[in-house]
Amino acid sequence: MHLYLQTPPAAGSAPRYCRIALEQDLLGGWTLYRESGTEGGRATLKRELYLSRDDALAAFEHARDAQIKRGFKVMITQGFDSPHG
Repeated sequence: MHLYLQTPPAAGSAPRYCRIALEQDLLGGWTLYRESGTEGGRATLKRELYLSRDDALAAFEHARDAQIKRGFKVMITQGFDSPHG
C-alpha cells in the first residue's frame, strides 16, 4: 500500500511531499516507510517494523491522518492486490 501526499505550493517555494508505504517482508513481518521533504530538495526516510498486519495498518492509517491534518492532500494511492496483503 502506497500513498503520495503533497502540500499546495506556496508563492516562491517548492511544495512539500510525504510518501507513506507499507510492505510485507519475506518472513511475514511488515515495514512502514515514511519519506518526507521538499520537491527537488532533501528528504528524510524513516522505517518502522511490525510483526502483525493489524498493527502495521493502524500505524499506516495514523501516519496518513497526521499528514492530512497538517494540510497535505492525497495525490496518488496504490492499494493491496489481494485481501491477504
